Amino acid sequence: MKRTLLAAVIAIACASVPAVAQEKLKFKVIGQPLATGLVQKNKEQPFFETLAQKTGLPIEVEYKPIDMLGVKDTEELRMMKSGLFEIVSLRVSQNSRDEPMLLGLDLVGQNPDYATGRKTVNAWFAPLDARLQQQFGVKLLGIWPFGPQVLFCKKPISKLADVKGLKVRVYDQSLAKFISSLGGTPVALSFAETQQSLSLGVVDCAITGPSSANSAGWPEVSTHQLPIGFQVALNGYAITLKAWNQLKPDQQAKLKAAFDAQTEEVWKYSEELFRDAVNCNVGRDPCTTGKKFKLVDVPVTPADLDLVRNAVRDISLPAWAEVCDQSLPGCSQKWKSTVGVALGIK
Repeated sequence: MKRTLLAAVIAIACASVPAVAQEKLKFKVIGQPLATGLVQKNKEQPFFETLAQKTGLPIEVEYKPIDMLGVKDTEELRMMKSGLFEIVSLRVSQNSRDEPMLLGLDLVGQNPDYATGRKTVNAWFAPLDARLQQQFGVKLLGIWPFGPQVLFCKKPISKLADVKGLKVRVYDQSLAKFISSLGGTPVALSFAETQQSLSLGVVDCAITGPSSANSAGWPEVSTHQLPIGFQVALNGYAITLKAWNQLKPDQQAKLKAAFDAQTEEVWKYSEELFRDAVNCNVGRDPCTTGKKFKLVDVPVTPADLDLVRNAVRDISLPAWAEVCDQSLPGCSQKWKSTVGVALGIK
């Protein structure tokens, strides 16, 4: 009798194993704003909507772009720390006030092009990941770029120095310091607010990527485009350690492999979009991904390039180092020994 009862218990336990193994892991995900355009629409949202199939994992993803949630993009790390969301498409510069180390990815003048941006990511990923895990219980899964951030103005300009006396939309402290150094007035605005602010004259100029500007209609309310890259707008994917630690080692490997493939695809797509959108905004062919406009294409001068190239050494690095060292002693020295060495910046 006892043997029969024991056999029945074992049979029931074994029968329940597949059900437990297939129990869904639910991930609430904050995405990039819809307003940012094609990276969000064509690469990010489809990736999350098919993540279960890509990984073969029993996960259920609830993906929402942040501008549909009614929350600020400056609060993503806090929302993850509080457990409200498991995965976030992290807006790096916007969250740098909560974690200054984030800004070490993309100081003004640090990443004038994609190749340099990749060097930065390779050098700064591990120190930044360790810091986010320690301070927020958040693990980095990947870093990718929107692409070089360029200048749009509704007043005539012929060179970068012409922003003197103008109000310029910026999105982080590093960029604000740089615009101030040129004699411009930096105005912190969210991406979603910028098109209307240009239209109403709240700002005279604004900075973002050419493709995002095209998607959001900035060329409808501006007249000039100066295609010099101040930053490459690095962003990331992050998961809470609580959600990560729910996964078995083989499941973690599958998830990380999916994010590795996603970030690599976005790097390539972003570069294609940048070249195409620069053309679209000034009405030049080829233009296949955006709407054609007729902005004045302001030529980039050697003096402009020097201003941006020297900014990291003279303006953005010293200003950021002071802030980051207050938050984490030795932060700037860590940057110099990793990113600085990789980029040849002392």
